[in-house]
Amino acid sequence: MSTVNQKHHSANVAVPAMIGAAALIAMTSIIGKSLGAEGSIGDALHPLQVSAGRFAFAAMTLGFFLLAVPSSRPNFKGTNWSLHLMRSLCGWSGVTAMFAAVAKMPVAEATAISFLSPVVTMGLAAFLLKEHVGIRKVLASFLALLGAILILRPGTEAFQVAGLFALLAAALMGLEAIFIKRLTGNEPAMRILIINNIMGSAIAVTVAVFVWTHPTYLQWVLLVALGVVMVSGQSLFIQSMKSGEASLVMPAFYFVLVFAGLYDLALFSVFPNVVAFVGAAMIILSAVLLSRMRT
Repeated sequence: MSTVNQKHHSANVAVPAMIGAAALIAMTSIIGKSLGAEGSIGDALHPLQVSAGRFAFAAMTLGFFLLAVPSSRPNFKGTNWSLHLMRSLCGWSGVTAMFAAVAKMPVAEATAISFLSPVVTMGLAAFLLKEHVGIRKVLASFLALLGAILILRPGTEAFQVAGLFALLAAALMGLEAIFIKRLTGNEPAMRILIINNIMGSAIAVTVAVFVWTHPTYLQWVLLVALGVVMVSGQSLFIQSMKSGEASLVMPAFYFVLVFAGLYDLALFSVFPNVVAFVGAAMIILSAVLLSRMRT
């Protein structure tokens, strides 16, 4: 197969996989919103409890997969446990903050704000990893920050305190990306995925004990679905990144915002706000530009 045909084949596999990952990851936010908001399925669950369901049932799903496919079990020799712990703490904190945000604000807006994480990653990479940051990256980051201001609209009646949780989620996800970057240079993806979900579930379940309320039957179903959907989305994301070049597939990940808006409209009748839409577009444009810039 020629190089051109190989790239075309990779795109045919990688891009649909990334769009599938985006659809599933957006679905986790919608499930989290359903669990964290008062409604017909029962009293609202605390974000810490929702996060515990996400990690615990994701870890169980991976466990069943490893039992069914023994060949996929990774070797844990040479594991950098301290980096995994830091990554898992950031991931758990970021996910919990995101669930707190979507429970009180439109999912699409919270998702858009969370896309500030590449800006955080860029700043931390410059500070911690001594990576060069050129003027174009600084300008692209400024565009994203302006977009976040449009969504949050501080100082107006439209200001959403829940948006601060989305900002916290973006910051934590940006820090998590630094640890992931260091891990992926030395460890296989399956090992990283397994350790993250096991460590995350141990942390999340331990903390959730202090705020635990007994879920209804339907809430248990959604908690299980949350874990299964998340690990499925993670798996598709990894498969996409393995099959295609990052510059090709990462723009497709921003379909998560489209799916979030569609799910929110279909299930909660939340119509997109024009100003928030413009802000989200600015953040996504910034993220795409940052993903394509070398300096």
